[in-house]
Amino acid sequence: MGPGMETVDVAVVALYFVLVLAIGFFAMRKANRSTVSGYFLAGRSMTWIVVGASLFVSNIGSEHFIGLAGSGAASGFAVGAWEFNALLLLQLLGWVFVPVYIHSGVFTMPEYLSKRFGGNRLKVYFAFLSLLLYIFTKLSVDLFAGALFIQESLGWNLYLSIFLLISMTALLTVTGGLVAVLYTDSLQAVLMIGGALTLSILSLIKVDGLEGVRTKYMLAVPNVTAIMAAGNFTYSPSCRIDPKPNALRVLRGPLDEDIPWPGFLLGQTPASIWYWCADQVIVQRVLAAKNIVHAKGATLMAGFLKILPMFLIVIPGMISRILFADELACIGPEHCMSVCGSHAGCSNLAYPRLVMAVMPMGLRGLMMAVMIAALMSDLDSIFNSASTIFTLDIYKTARPKASQRELLITGRLFVVIMVVISIAWVPVIIEMQGGQTYLYIQEVAGYLTPPIAALFLLGVFWKRCNEKGAFCGGMTGFTLGVARLILAFIYRQPRCDQPDDRPAFIVNIHYMYVATGLFWITGLVVVVVSLCTAPLDEEHVRTTTFWGVRNIKKVPTEDRKDTYRLTEKIHYSADGSLQEELPLDVREEECLDGAHVIPLIPSTDCDPETPRTETSPLATTPEQSGSARSEMIRKESCHVSGETSRCRRFLQWFWGYKEGAQSSKQDVVPEDARAIAERLYEPPRIKTLLNVGLFINVCLAIFMYVFFSL
Repeated sequence: MGPGMETVDVAVVALYFVLVLAIGFFAMRKANRSTVSGYFLAGRSMTWIVVGASLFVSNIGSEHFIGLAGSGAASGFAVGAWEFNALLLLQLLGWVFVPVYIHSGVFTMPEYLSKRFGGNRLKVYFAFLSLLLYIFTKLSVDLFAGALFIQESLGWNLYLSIFLLISMTALLTVTGGLVAVLYTDSLQAVLMIGGALTLSILSLIKVDGLEGVRTKYMLAVPNVTAIMAAGNFTYSPSCRIDPKPNALRVLRGPLDEDIPWPGFLLGQTPASIWYWCADQVIVQRVLAAKNIVHAKGATLMAGFLKILPMFLIVIPGMISRILFADELACIGPEHCMSVCGSHAGCSNLAYPRLVMAVMPMGLRGLMMAVMIAALMSDLDSIFNSASTIFTLDIYKTARPKASQRELLITGRLFVVIMVVISIAWVPVIIEMQGGQTYLYIQEVAGYLTPPIAALFLLGVFWKRCNEKGAFCGGMTGFTLGVARLILAFIYRQPRCDQPDDRPAFIVNIHYMYVATGLFWITGLVVVVVSLCTAPLDEEHVRTTTFWGVRNIKKVPTEDRKDTYRLTEKIHYSADGSLQEELPLDVREEECLDGAHVIPLIPSTDCDPETPRTETSPLATTPEQSGSARSEMIRKESCHVSGETSRCRRFLQWFWGYKEGAQSSKQDVVPEDARAIAERLYEPPRIKTLLNVGLFINVCLAIFMYVFFSL
């Protein structure tokens, strides 16, 4: 058993695994995983509490506990600016982007670009870029951060920890789909907040509260003499060991090496717009909400929760430096290597060291469960969203006639490929950005995502923006960003005891200013090319812009029983009797053979999001319908009689595919106009309440910026 972990701690972790797997498999049994909408969008039936909790824990992964706390230990309050920015950008998602996505009826963000601009090249470009970002800034970082915590707690090998964690997460996601992800996220949100809050309170008591943090952090300097005597290390004055003079400010001067305020506002914010408003991991959760009211409620809830990381993660990281300055603020590369195995720095150890030192027996196991919860929630979110993008936007584009079964299995197998690449990238992460994991994520995203933010903003707000302009602007920004990213990997930051001979434009130009240039250059190219070429047809902008949403007439949801109606069209059942024609939203719960199903989510094997491409039996003659039904019964009897082996039936259950429940050539289509109008409707009183919540949220974000910058 690893150092610091007792039997009680391990028992708590084991109990956590049992709970998560029980909830995941419960959702797997009840949910409709054999359809595209059931697996990828949870039937669009989730409430604001479930979606809001999932938004929070999908964002707060293990890289936040390791990275935010590590950056807090290294540079103070500054890293909290990203958390306060999220309060505002989440509401931009709920009030501007989500209504557009619902109106356009999309499953994925690349699909939105395809509907907005036409063609497939923007869709495929964004799909590939999203997958690259998932692998190099999310999956690999999460794996490293989670495994680092387990290595520190249990003494396990780093890569063994990665293998065990990813196996458990992949099992849950591959089998359960988005429903399992959302329900386990709800449990993980409770664990995460409860455990981190406990550690934060115990830590603040040790340093005499928040004022004690402000005072003692500025004095947290390692004992150079004692360290040199104990380990025969050398100290170089170029290796910074003193806290930064402006460590207690969030927004800093324009030349600051961490967060220059002009670069943050003009460059980092566009990169964050991509993450919060156009990233599949985040948007997919909001699209799973029942309607726009639940979607806005979820973004408000997640926004208020985003205040917590400053107090639950960043400040504990600063406290860790106060308590363990001799280890976290190492005096040279050799000292860093002996402490944490990296020449770049050891600030990533801040949170796990604090847990093992402050938490009593039993609660250490709780914090281990919290870290596993953070890792698994982030990983299962990424697995599900990445497989959605690859399956629906890349694979289906290459194979438009792929069957439902082929699409579902392809999405699950793609998860395995992502895992292998991510593990191989872990060694690069360890050495980037002076050992500060969180800043590595922001730097890579800062070079690749601002052009995407420009495309989405112009696409949503400017009707004149066309496909040629968007593609030229996107390619220009992408080319410049990739070139700068490659240079960052070539010219690595040297060890602190060695001279920095990198080119001046690498050393002196902060990546946030590069992001600023990429965003505005992309926007300029898009505008110029769009104005010089023909505008798009009205059909492309009618449902895909903010102005289109404002013009649509929203209607309240009718009583589902009243939506049944007889029409002039005659439909026959298998026995030749008249059948009622059901609207699309009612047919969601009606199987072709007339059997009603009451699932955990309002979506069944006869999924309206994936209707048949061949003629429906409802529109056939009685003879044809009766013949088709006889053929179905014959196939089912063969299936029951043993033609399909037990092993095959188990695999079909495990993969979530129900053979015979649907056509093998189903496609994905959006909801009808009536269903969309209902999803966008807001009762007047609830709309007022949501707008009050929006005002409070914005005021709170401004207050937090001011309070931590004075």
